Amino acid sequence: MNQNTALKKDIGLSVAMSIVIGTVIGSGIFMKPGSVLEYTGNSNLALLAWALGGLITLAGGLTIAEVATQIPKTGGLYVYMEEVYGKLWGYLSGWVQTVIYGPAVIGALGLYFGSLLVHLFSWEESFGPWIGIGTVLFLTVINNFGTKYGGFIQNLFTIGKLVPIGLIIIFGITQGNEQILNASTEAVVEISMGAAILATLFAYDGWLMVGFVAGEMKDPGKTLPKAIIGGILVVMAAYLLVNVALLHILPASEIVRLGENSAASAATILFGPLGGKLIAVGIAVSIFGCLNGKILTIPRVPFAMAERNQLPMAKTFSKVSEKYGTPIAATYLQVVIAIIMMIVTDPDYLSEMAIFAVYIFYIFAFYAVFKLRKRNKDQKRVYSVPLFPVIPFSLF
Repeated sequence: MNQNTALKKDIGLSVAMSIVIGTVIGSGIFMKPGSVLEYTGNSNLALLAWALGGLITLAGGLTIAEVATQIPKTGGLYVYMEEVYGKLWGYLSGWVQTVIYGPAVIGALGLYFGSLLVHLFSWEESFGPWIGIGTVLFLTVINNFGTKYGGFIQNLFTIGKLVPIGLIIIFGITQGNEQILNASTEAVVEISMGAAILATLFAYDGWLMVGFVAGEMKDPGKTLPKAIIGGILVVMAAYLLVNVALLHILPASEIVRLGENSAASAATILFGPLGGKLIAVGIAVSIFGCLNGKILTIPRVPFAMAERNQLPMAKTFSKVSEKYGTPIAATYLQVVIAIIMMIVTDPDYLSEMAIFAVYIFYIFAFYAVFKLRKRNKDQKRVYSVPLFPVIPFSLF
């Protein structure tokens, strides 16, 4: 019996969309506005960069949705690579995700979360990594009780992270008095829209994770495209509106100078001295929800590999808990590697390493829609990417 049939199909549209939103909105929305402004030199180009980054991400989502609905199996990118390009490419992408990308992302988010709590409560900095490790282990246990519990946490913290974002947007737009459009950073810079868009794409990264749990969706053919498209649109709107709000509160040059502290400074202006702490709590909630989404989705890659006997101890890592219907051993495999990474290096290095390692496979996944159209030309599709082939071609 195929192990995929043993996985409980507990994931509906709300949880699937919250996975998209939760795994994308982490710390990037608070950390990147200054960088994007610095690269562009003025607010018009900065907002354009955020919009273009969102449109590129949406194009990717529209494209991957067709690939995912034709291959609605647990494992996401790894399974797409194997089904479309053969076992070798699937094997390579699976190993990269299992050994580097997945654990590095989990480890980076855990360390960011621990560091944020240490600074928020003025604790000893040496406590940060241990708080991060403890948080990773806590969320691992929660998610191993079943996707409906991990999904509940995901829904709760997706709503929680949108609260401070919503406060900044509403009060920033209604109470700010700085110039939004045509605001210059007043710095002599070499404008680089490419670098600015890349900075936004880092903030948009993570939406592909929802495909990792397609095999646990109640109706993946309908649920997956709606979750990807709806989730990306929500994220895109949030990113643009937060940037508009920040520009309405702070001069563009000040946002560049403050960097990752610009959101906290804006909150202090809006809400007083407690505003900075409010945003710090909001970022903590955001990272916590993002981390939960990664722990919920990423272990499905080694699980899918083990099903195909492509991992050592495959029998162990392909097991699904009879009681909870979750791949417990595969989850702990990712977490153990992540904890080792957390002990030996820092979160910035882990996040850069993760994106570098996986990016080439994203390109292959986008191109897969052309190969699947040719291969399955006589089959009826439950979803088709609109404006084909314009949207997929726009990603290259």
